[in-house]
Amino acid sequence: MRTERQEARQREIEAAAYEVLAEKGYKATSMLAVAKWAAASNETLYRWYGSKQALFAALVEANARAVRKRLSRSLEDGDDALATLGRIGPLLVELVAGDRAVALNRAAVGDVDETATLGPTIAASGRAAVVPLLERLMQKAIDARELVDTDAAEAAEIYVRLLIGDLQIRRVIGVLHAPSRQEAETRAAAALGLFLRLFGPSPLR
Repeated sequence: MRTERQEARQREIEAAAYEVLAEKGYKATSMLAVAKWAAASNETLYRWYGSKQALFAALVEANARAVRKRLSRSLEDGDDALATLGRIGPLLVELVAGDRAVALNRAAVGDVDETATLGPTIAASGRAAVVPLLERLMQKAIDARELVDTDAAEAAEIYVRLLIGDLQIRRVIGVLHAPSRQEAETRAAAALGLFLRLFGPSPLR
C-alpha cells in the first residue's frame, strides 16, 4: 500500500506524463522522457507502472474515476435518480471534453499503428464502465416512476448521445475549446431537459 507521499509523487509523475504528451505526442513519449520531466528515476517509473502503456492506462483510469465514484456512491446511498443525473451530467461533459481526456484520445489515435492498446483501455475505463452505471440509474428512475416504463439501456444510450453528441470528436480535432464549468452545466441541463421530454412521466412522443 502506497503512502500519502508516494501517492502525491505518483500524481506529479502522471501530471508530467501529460506535459510530455502535449509536447512530444504519444509515439515520441518515453518512460525516460517522463522520468526526466518529473525529476524521477526511470527505475521508479518502471517499478510503479511497468511500461509506457501501463502508465497511460493509469492516466485513463484516474481521469474516469471521479465520475464512476459519484455514480456508484449515489446508487449505493439511494439518492434521487434524476437529481443524481443532474449532478453527474457536467462531470460527464468534463470527462470526455476536458484537456486531459482530449490528450488521451489523441494519443490513442497515435497508438493505433503502434500497440493499439490505448483506445480499448479508454473505452473500458470510460464508456464501458460508466454506461452500465447510468443504466442502473435509469432503472432506478423507472422504478420510482420518474421516467416512463422503458428499456433502461436504451434510455442510457440516448441520454449519452444527447449529452455528448459530437462534442468529443470536435474537441479532439481542435475546433472547440475545453468547456468551462458553466458551459458544462448549461450543456448538461439542456440534455437533461430534452431527455425528460422523451422519457419523463408525460413524454412528448
